[in-house]
Amino acid sequence: MVDSTSPSAFTAAVVGAGPIGLAAAAHLVRRGLGVEVFEAGSGIAAHLQSYSHVRLFSPWRYNVDSAARALLEGTGWAMPDPEGLPTAGELVERYLGPLAAHSALQPHIHFGYRVLDISRVGFDKLKTAGREHADFVLQVQTAEGVKEVRAQAVIDASGTWGQPNPMGIHGLFALGELAAQEHIAYGMPDILGSGRSSYAGRSVMVVGAGHSAAGNLLALAALAQDEPGTRVHWAVRGKDLRKIFGGGSADGLPARGALGTRLRDLVERGLIVLHQGFGVQAIERDGGRMTVRAIDPTLAPVEGVDEIIVAAGSRPDLSLARELRTRLDPWIESTEALADLIDPNLHSCGTVRPHGHKELAHPEPGFFAIGAKSYGRAPNFLMATGYEQARSVVAAIAGDWVAADQVQLDLPQTGVCSVDLSEPPTGQTYAAPGCCGGPVVQDTSACCALDEAEKAKGSGGCGCTSAAAPTASKAVSLQVAPAKTSCCG
Repeated sequence: MVDSTSPSAFTAAVVGAGPIGLAAAAHLVRRGLGVEVFEAGSGIAAHLQSYSHVRLFSPWRYNVDSAARALLEGTGWAMPDPEGLPTAGELVERYLGPLAAHSALQPHIHFGYRVLDISRVGFDKLKTAGREHADFVLQVQTAEGVKEVRAQAVIDASGTWGQPNPMGIHGLFALGELAAQEHIAYGMPDILGSGRSSYAGRSVMVVGAGHSAAGNLLALAALAQDEPGTRVHWAVRGKDLRKIFGGGSADGLPARGALGTRLRDLVERGLIVLHQGFGVQAIERDGGRMTVRAIDPTLAPVEGVDEIIVAAGSRPDLSLARELRTRLDPWIESTEALADLIDPNLHSCGTVRPHGHKELAHPEPGFFAIGAKSYGRAPNFLMATGYEQARSVVAAIAGDWVAADQVQLDLPQTGVCSVDLSEPPTGQTYAAPGCCGGPVVQDTSACCALDEAEKAKGSGGCGCTSAAAPTASKAVSLQVAPAKTSCCG
């Protein structure tokens, strides 16, 4: 490792030894570039390890990076069944563990190294002249104290799972939430395993409307079958459940579609008590149990709650780069160019237009956030997206602009698109699904096959209210980001 006294820096510092950080390291090694990986935890993929019991809905073929696979196959490693569904723990054990132990990576991964701040050597945020030629400097907390290390480029793949959103409707902690922490879990606790005693025979509320919330609810419903007295409440802010329940058989990932279908069935059978439009404002303790109140005073509070599981998404830690010049979307907290492609207010298809180093770049040359952190607060990130980001960004760092620009991304659609979710006129119903589904598009300015066909006719595309987008080549180039107008870009 190169420290602050060294006259020249290694090529790239990677923050985080999760699947995307290790993929970036594999691409750097494959190109013969220097790399050092800084991991705050004591082992690889700390976030995945925290929900190792959870079976992923994406099969192996979406969960293994190409450069990492090439490194591993050189050691005799065999790819698991591409259509098999691993648990998070199996992904670590069968793929990420062998990858981190590879002789090309293992000496360059530093555990217990928490990156605190990133800046430019000799430059604060205000100073401009010559800063693009200065190395990056990272202040890193280690067991021996804080050290400074240098790099020519920085790839932040630290993720967002360690920064869970609070349960309060305002984006803040609900009143009483901090005081009730001993009875609140965030993310996906092991309900049927190590956490069983905390939930068996008790009244449990799950707050959230994404896949993590769905997984928690299904586990609690299974627990209730074995443990009489287990009661399950589900609080969601919205009132339209179509996106939550998903596209069913229209989903490009069958396991993801089945998740929503099973959840719908449990709600319809009354095994899960659903509280719609329930934006949590406050938690009150009452004799060892909790009463949860909504901001809407017309909604009855949920009384007698023993435990709460908050699965309301997560947010990036932006403090690492506060001395760097970054340009972020004001509400998504991704780069501005990427925000228009992933805004959950507009997109739910699961298919994101191909994007790479151009959309991920900041005014600070050589600094990139990739993986879940690149999506900011948007919840619709898939691992395969991060792998393609890593490939493009590393190619750009290497100066291989042809490879960096030739971004290709083929993601399975959810079968439910935001354009399907608007309320129909009185007396009418919408057929489902609308925009999403169908074959993979060739025109990367389109979000789906129907959109592509409409744009080929010169119209604005399916569901689009703006003028037709200019034709885009397969090499991503978004010099001017499109307006946020609909689900179809």
